[in-house]
Amino acid sequence: MIGVPYDGDQLDVDALNRIAAEHSPAFFYTVPTFQNPTGRTHDVATRQRIADAAQRHGFRIVEDEPYRQLRYVGDDLPSIAAFAPEHVVSLGSFSKVVAPGLRIGWLRTTADLRPTVTIAKQAADLHTSTIDQAAAAEYLSSGRAEPALDRIRSAYSARRDAMLQALPLALPAGSSWNQPEGGMFVWARLPEGMDASDVLTRALDHDVAFVPGAPFFAGPADERALRLSFTTYSPERIRDGLSRLGSAVAAAG
Repeated sequence: MIGVPYDGDQLDVDALNRIAAEHSPAFFYTVPTFQNPTGRTHDVATRQRIADAAQRHGFRIVEDEPYRQLRYVGDDLPSIAAFAPEHVVSLGSFSKVVAPGLRIGWLRTTADLRPTVTIAKQAADLHTSTIDQAAAAEYLSSGRAEPALDRIRSAYSARRDAMLQALPLALPAGSSWNQPEGGMFVWARLPEGMDASDVLTRALDHDVAFVPGAPFFAGPADERALRLSFTTYSPERIRDGLSRLGSAVAAAG
């Protein structure tokens, strides 16, 4: 597995082209919209350039889109598949937009890959629960999905805003974080010299937790990074949690 670096908040597509030319990869995996863990989104120009790279170097793109519908501000962006449909395998999931326990995903691929994917799926688990599939089909055909999504987006947007508003008081001077337009996560970095894993130990003593960023890296890790999820709790609990996190960071510093 070879990681492709970012240039700021956008994928370094020049690096993608260099790596593809050197290693002839079978595929490039990406979460282009509200990525886990960073919440980053490839802009339209980057999506086009990724598609161009796939066509130039002959690799497939695995476009994983479980968070695509969780947009709170800004306009929807075209999928990478819109630019190079013959090179893209698209993935999605109902677990983020219908119910966490509904573990049903979907895959859109080209005709040449479909038989192989079908066999691989059957070898992995024989068959996805028929009852779960029937429940999902009934729910989607009932007309309740879009109103429910509107409620989810409204609630998650308020929670995101509460986190972003509270972060300046919770994290020490020299910290930084992004402001995702959707999804579930804020990606933050502590000041130079701090280690998010050490802060987590202190945070647990204050009855609050986060995910250190280091395990998400395919290459050298950023020990200062942390992933903060804002979708589970109310704005009031988020503000309380960040207040506790601020106390933990102060103790660690």
